Amino acid sequence: MARGRIQPSNKAQDDKYQYKLNQEITSPRVRLVGDNLDEVSVAANKNIETGVYYTNQVLNWAREMEMDLVEISPNAEPPVCKIIDYKKFIYDRKKKEKELKAKTAKTVVKEIRFGPNTDEHDFEFKLKHALKFLEEGAKIKAYVHFKGRAIVFKDRGELILLRFLKELEEFGAAEELPKLEGKRMIVIISPKKKAK
Repeated sequence: MARGRIQPSNKAQDDKYQYKLNQEITSPRVRLVGDNLDEVSVAANKNIETGVYYTNQVLNWAREMEMDLVEISPNAEPPVCKIIDYKKFIYDRKKKEKELKAKTAKTVVKEIRFGPNTDEHDFEFKLKHALKFLEEGAKIKAYVHFKGRAIVFKDRGELILLRFLKELEEFGAAEELPKLEGKRMIVIISPKKKAK
């Protein structure tokens, strides 16, 4: 370790956020914010409110509280800082990101395939499955697959998909009208939100 340089305390090795901590904050003054200013007031032996303070003074308060001075908004003038437990701050931040990711990653897309000559029984069978998928909150990618020369029956394929949409309109809505992509005519159906 080089002499004279104080290592930042408690900095996580895998810190992807790259906040400046403690002695890494080079600005002579910082704007102190946070919801623990009562605790800071006890450490400082005076009433501390949100405001601009000398960095070395705020660092002393952080040391007194056995916490870290963390630069939250480096581009502000002066930089905005909080006195917090850095490890707990990063842990909470990662936990929130994980929760958000879990909520957004739950969109399931189920595929339902038709042919241009799909009979009534097959249509009803697939319709029943589609209703179940929509009630579970899944999206449906319904398509008519045209083999070989069957592409000349694209009108039939479109009619099948439009009828399918009509039957499901109470439970789901098409993101756009059926469109031909190569040998498939595709429509995506999203579930309608139920009123609770």
